Amino acid sequence: MAFLTEEQIKAMGFHHVGENCLLSDKASYYNCKNISIGSNTRIDDFSVLSAGDGGIEIGEYVHLAIGVSLIGAGKISVQDFAGLSSRVSVYSSNDDYSGQFMTNPMVPSQYTNVTSSDVIIGKHVIVGSGSVILPGVTLETGVAVGALSLVNKNCSEFGIYIGTPVKRIKERKRDLLELEIKLKNEGSI
Repeated sequence: MAFLTEEQIKAMGFHHVGENCLLSDKASYYNCKNISIGSNTRIDDFSVLSAGDGGIEIGEYVHLAIGVSLIGAGKISVQDFAGLSSRVSVYSSNDDYSGQFMTNPMVPSQYTNVTSSDVIIGKHVIVGSGSVILPGVTLETGVAVGALSLVNKNCSEFGIYIGTPVKRIKERKRDLLELEIKLKNEGSI
């Protein structure tokens, strides 16, 4: 995997990119002026970051694996220490599927009924491969989502969720919070 150089990143016009970031040169970045990326973050090949008016904010120590998509007009926030596995799709906009309106981005907006709502992926969240997160969802701190899940509702902190649609199956351990403190005390942050 090849990563963009600091010069290439600067030339793209991101709102902000922190230190020690590894941004794949095979990922696609749209509307970079609305994208902020924190330090120690890695974005892998074939990921798509398409920021709408709400923008995309990615925290520190975040990993977006191969083929992750962050798309929509609402704000998408991926907070510190979060990880999205391969082929996770996060949408902050949605077409109206009722048939009362037309769909797709090539149709003039007066004929569509696209709605947008912010998505928040909290600290220490992990989302398994192939999962889909819909507009308006908040994944609170420490949530774990199993592979191939459909996240259409908010998920409470330190819960483990799976399914289509997701349901909470058990609690997640909080040991990682102590590890975060240890990392900060070692001066790495």
